[in-house]
Amino acid sequence: MQKVYGPYPTDTPDPASWQPPSNPGAGGLRGRYLWTDAFGVINFITLSREKEDPLAQQLYLELARRLADTVHSVLGRTRDGTSRLLGATDSEPLKGGLRIGKLDADGPDSDGQYHHYLTLWMFALNRLALATGEARWNALAVQLAKAIHPHFMAKRGGQETMVWKISTDMRQALVKSKGNLDDVDGLVVYQLLQDTAELFNKQDIASNDPALPSLNTEIENYRRIMANHPKSLSGDPLDLGMGLWTSHFDRTAPWLRALAQDGLAIARDRFLPAARKPNTGLPHRLAFREFGACLGIKCYVDVDTDTNDTVQQQYQHLYAGAKAVLDAWEGKLLDAADEDLRPINLVMYAAALIPGAFCNGYVSLGTVEADRPG
Repeated sequence: MQKVYGPYPTDTPDPASWQPPSNPGAGGLRGRYLWTDAFGVINFITLSREKEDPLAQQLYLELARRLADTVHSVLGRTRDGTSRLLGATDSEPLKGGLRIGKLDADGPDSDGQYHHYLTLWMFALNRLALATGEARWNALAVQLAKAIHPHFMAKRGGQETMVWKISTDMRQALVKSKGNLDDVDGLVVYQLLQDTAELFNKQDIASNDPALPSLNTEIENYRRIMANHPKSLSGDPLDLGMGLWTSHFDRTAPWLRALAQDGLAIARDRFLPAARKPNTGLPHRLAFREFGACLGIKCYVDVDTDTNDTVQQQYQHLYAGAKAVLDAWEGKLLDAADEDLRPINLVMYAAALIPGAFCNGYVSLGTVEADRPG
């Protein structure tokens, strides 16, 4: 984390002088890239929980807060920073969504908004709310969820579906195909946001927005889309990992169990055998995609609630396989071929080593369980 967000102090609970670095920072325009910074926030939360010193715990939570605020002030504005994104206001800063943070304004790899980046950022804000006990972070996530949802919805052949990428101003679709797991991510994350909002209300914790809008309409929209698009995972390691990560939030829902079984089979039969081959080409592999797979595997199999010995042995084998992949990368990340990918490689490596706040139940508010996608 120091290699991406440092130098930051480690000897004070109030890092007043620290600002997330802008060059290269998270690797995007003006140092911010939404996917990378979502991992950054979640990793800082993990560090706050892994430290025993109360002052260190406060420090890492404050770093997470400051990173979140900086992302909103940069990616919630136009590329030149002169104005908020269309639809956003000072009182509702995320109503215009959040930019990806791409370096290019135009072209095939231009800036815009990705649904899967936005839902990951919502999850990061949700974890920050639970870790700090500050309802405003989850309220911001709900604000973002309500704002972006209709712009990713589409109809093709008379059926509800989604688009993968929209323009920065949310006025047009830039990639009209549907992301493989976008509806799954939406359903699970939006339900987490709603459950957390209800949790804060039950515990009478003050919110800046006591009349927080319901996400029921959006959740049901995702359910309908899922019904029309059978779920399966591709052989892509990142798709595999994020599918397993999403699935681990509810091991009883039939559709998530089916998705997880698909993912575990791909991990066992395809990903781990390929990733553990002689690593002569290691610097030229896409490290962050492998780390995404390892993160998802570890989140799903690191449980002690399943009493089936055969399943436990399978899980232990998968966990050991993921650890072996990470061990192969140890000390080699700075040698990876593409320097532009260094920030995303580093933050995802850290998360795969210690999944922490990515895991169901790692952060909670009181004794009421908030991690239930329904």
